[in-house]
Amino acid sequence: MSHPTSAQVAARIEELYGASLTDLEAHAQGQPPGMLAALLGSHDRLAFAEQSITFYRERLEQLLHSERQISAVEVSHIFDCARRLAEAVAVRDTQAATTHAVLQSLVRADAPEPPAASAPAAPPASPVPTASTAPSR
Repeated sequence: MSHPTSAQVAARIEELYGASLTDLEAHAQGQPPGMLAALLGSHDRLAFAEQSITFYRERLEQLLHSERQISAVEVSHIFDCARRLAEAVAVRDTQAATTHAVLQSLVRADAPEPPAASAPAAPPASPVPTASTAPSR
């Protein structure tokens, strides 16, 4: 199953909000939690999962290198690395599917149109003198 990468998710977020990810992250820090903060958090978790996959795949390749002797101690390292790789893939798949579903449900809102030119406003009414209830002299 093909999932969007963190780069594709970042591009979609930038498209939706019309700004770079860096600008959006700076903007979101000064705002109360909302959709933007949730999307940025999902992107960060997806990117971290992808980095973990790369790290553990490379580590597993090192441990299983054909010229290396595998001892009993290294077997436990291989199993641990394989387990962590599987966990990272599961996190990536879940995070990507969820983030993709949310992004698919969102559309960029059109910019609000400027107010239409209306008829000129009526000139302000002239002040009306108020009648005093005090007796006159």
